[in-house]
Amino acid sequence: MIIYKSAEEIELMRQAALLVSRTLGEIAKVIKPGVTGLQLDKLAEEYIRDHGAKPGFLGLYDFPNTLCISPNAQVVHGIPSNKPFDDGDIVSVDCGTLLNGFYGDHAYTFALGNVKPEVQKLLDVTKECLYIGIAETKVGNRISDIGWAIQQHAEKNGYGVVRELVGHGLGKSMHEDPQVPNYGKRGWGKKIQNGLTIAIEPMINMGTEKIRQLKDGWTILTADGLPSAHFEHDVAVVDGKPVILSTFDYIEEALAVK
Repeated sequence: MIIYKSAEEIELMRQAALLVSRTLGEIAKVIKPGVTGLQLDKLAEEYIRDHGAKPGFLGLYDFPNTLCISPNAQVVHGIPSNKPFDDGDIVSVDCGTLLNGFYGDHAYTFALGNVKPEVQKLLDVTKECLYIGIAETKVGNRISDIGWAIQQHAEKNGYGVVRELVGHGLGKSMHEDPQVPNYGKRGWGKKIQNGLTIAIEPMINMGTEKIRQLKDGWTILTADGLPSAHFEHDVAVVDGKPVILSTFDYIEEALAVK
């Protein structure tokens, strides 16, 4: 069952989402070759708690950390480690908060140092997929129109679209209805209505769409070992149109400084 949100609830969700945005902005200031995932994880947990919230991922389904950190061929759900990042790595950082009873949840894939042009193109296209999907999130469309648009753009560029992992409704629970796949047929699924709040998160692979899971029970990798990119925003439907509750502004401001 989809839980539609009031204007007041959407504003609370915006606050939770923007705290994630600011946390990722702090990550952007320090992430570089030589830094470890556990260093970023500690920074994020302290920042979130210092701002009156709880880490949204820590302990959720028994996940052991504040951030999901997934470099290179890892798609999502990577567990932070002490292994330093290398020059040329791409690193998906996915973060959640619980603030005022509502969750925020979004992600950004960082390019570290001298990233190969073909890998940078994967990042660019995946981010484009995110905004293309958001543009379809309007009254008069259906949920599957979001995934259809994402899939068309990704596959036009020769990339694989992960099937087993999807976006989702968001609110007082981290995962609510509806599921929001990154693929599909236009005109299928639930009608989009005002008050819908969802996390849209294209997970796009350079090669095959197929994936596998590590024995840690969390980390998802591409089946062929090629890189994967992941970008995510929280979106509400207001007055028939999509409103992005999260922002990449803090990240992009920090990266421009660097």
